Amino acid sequence: MKFRFWGVRGSIPSPGPRTVRYGGNTTCIEIRSDDDTLIVLDGGTGLFCLAQALVAAPHRPIEANIFITHSHWDHIHGLPFFTPLFIKGSRVRLHGATDPDTGNGIEHVMGVQLQNSYFPVGEAQMAATIEYRTLAVGEALPVGDALVRNVVMSHPVTDLGYRVDCNGKSVFFTGDHEPLFNLYREDQPEHAAFAQHVAQRTAAIDDLARGVDALIVDCSYTREEYPSKVGWGHGTFDGALAMAVRTGARRLYCTHHEPTRSDDELEAVFAEVMARHAPLPGGLQVFLAYEGLEVDLG
Repeated sequence: MKFRFWGVRGSIPSPGPRTVRYGGNTTCIEIRSDDDTLIVLDGGTGLFCLAQALVAAPHRPIEANIFITHSHWDHIHGLPFFTPLFIKGSRVRLHGATDPDTGNGIEHVMGVQLQNSYFPVGEAQMAATIEYRTLAVGEALPVGDALVRNVVMSHPVTDLGYRVDCNGKSVFFTGDHEPLFNLYREDQPEHAAFAQHVAQRTAAIDDLARGVDALIVDCSYTREEYPSKVGWGHGTFDGALAMAVRTGARRLYCTHHEPTRSDDELEAVFAEVMARHAPLPGGLQVFLAYEGLEVDLG
């Protein structure tokens, strides 16, 4: 199994000379299982770049299994521009969570973008076969020779983290995730019950991520930036490292880079964090994700 990053920025695309090394596209990760089944995690603007590579390759027909972590723009904006949707014989399966506020399934993520006010082409004009699969929380779904499982993460909207297993190799992606914390002070009566809720939710996430070969985590902020952004639904480098250590991950890939941060600034932040946490326990390896980074797990 191998995976490749096609988009690593958070919130909004940020192309330009300041981000040319790590890339300016928003979240999209391609996974290839051992039998070459295509699994895609999130449909940010990096999905368009993946689409161009798929169309240029000799493989036909194209079958893509897309798993959306959540419905915020930077994770779905590439969907209408996924070129295989317009190619007859292609099959695109879109997976994701139910929106608990509206009851809408994953098909709404596509439908709202294809309204005529926002996009000139409707689904009826797309030549591919499109299938929608709204996932149950905790569902285990075989996809080719891989198994995809999910868990609810911590974000202002329902966000599914995904674990993909294939023949003994594994990847876990948090999507957007802010480590859970207690909303109540210790002197408030709700504190004890909510502390138990935090512990249970954190344990469920850690259990699914435990022992993965590759842990891909939202590292939007530094510890200094985070206090002014509490509740925004994003994590820190320090939080990601803590999760990697707790779960026994072999490799940590930091992604969802802050869009205002230049490549030089990103590397400086990363160097400071790594220096503070050296030496890393248990042989853990840590990397900054960048567009085009491909990892073969064997």
